[in-house]
Amino acid sequence: MKAIRTYSRERGVSLVAAIFLVVVLAFLAVAIVTVTSTQQAGFALDVQGTRAYLAARSGIEWGMHRQLRSNALCPAASGASSTSNFAMPANTTLSPYTVTVTCTTTVLGALKRYRMRVVACNQPAAGACPNANNSADYVQRIMQVDFGD
Repeated sequence: MKAIRTYSRERGVSLVAAIFLVVVLAFLAVAIVTVTSTQQAGFALDVQGTRAYLAARSGIEWGMHRQLRSNALCPAASGASSTSNFAMPANTTLSPYTVTVTCTTTVLGALKRYRMRVVACNQPAAGACPNANNSADYVQRIMQVDFGD
């Protein structure tokens, strides 16, 4: 009879162990889902950041080409600046980005120096970058180059 009493006392142990195991596995599943979604969001922002960099780089190349080939971007007067905005071509991976190119001229005797500042962003404000009221998925890249002729 003693063996039967011991058996009846230990009957609930497996139920407690099973509930504990289910809780631990549920916690582990939630942790895995959280880590995975955070990594995916980080990867998406990395891709957007790379695309913004490429858009800014194309803005530098566009601005330098325009200035060095046709003298059509930077103002002639020292201390003056000009700004141009353009959207990247449609149906490309860069199409969500807008580029703002600002060129400032400095004249030192017979030498002209140009400072070109380019901002590329995926959510422009009034057609220009940067956007001060940005959201969590807002991405921008800023590049600057100095050159002369």
